[in-house]
Amino acid sequence: MIIAIDGPAASGKGTIAKRLAAHYGLRHLDSGLLYRGVAKAVIEGGRDPADRDAAVAAARAFEPGRYPASALKGDDVAKAASQVAAIPQVREALIAFQRSFARTRPGAVIDGRDIGTVIAPDADVKIFVTATPEERARRRLLELQGRGEAADEAAVLADILARDARDTGRAVAPLRQAPDAHLLDTTHLAIDPAVRAAIDIVEAVRAGRKPA
Repeated sequence: MIIAIDGPAASGKGTIAKRLAAHYGLRHLDSGLLYRGVAKAVIEGGRDPADRDAAVAAARAFEPGRYPASALKGDDVAKAASQVAAIPQVREALIAFQRSFARTRPGAVIDGRDIGTVIAPDADVKIFVTATPEERARRRLLELQGRGEAADEAAVLADILARDARDTGRAVAPLRQAPDAHLLDTTHLAIDPAVRAAIDIVEAVRAGRKPA
């Protein structure tokens, strides 16, 4: 079974995807970490993430797992990842790995921004997770503060909106809800109810019912 989870930054899709993978005994892939890894490699090489040639070279040479997830959580890497992800050749270089991961038995839960539309358009279940920009900014602010990073609420919201614009406005694989994806708005949901709602969607699809 392949479950595709898409959505904007700080919508909760990553946590939901991890919990779904554990619930169903499937492997999990956070595709965003691939782009963060490429961005990290570019930064370490002393190049600008907006440098197309540097980003494409890093993507083609990148090995998944090169960096621990903890090294990819910084806000600077997140911003850089949003830049390299907008480069078509970078996305092309990472597609094969993601598709292979999805199709390897017993299946997988993959979260990102183009999973249900590009990476796994034939996924058994597609969920588009979202929340208002203000709520997503609040969550990101708490995350940054929890890591001891200085953060300003207005600046965090501005960054969220800028990322949304880049993700939805890029020419290749823009963030959008697939026609057959089920919408899950987590604005007013804590993580446990959100995960329960996602499981309900999966179970309804498997049973041939329309999710509530």
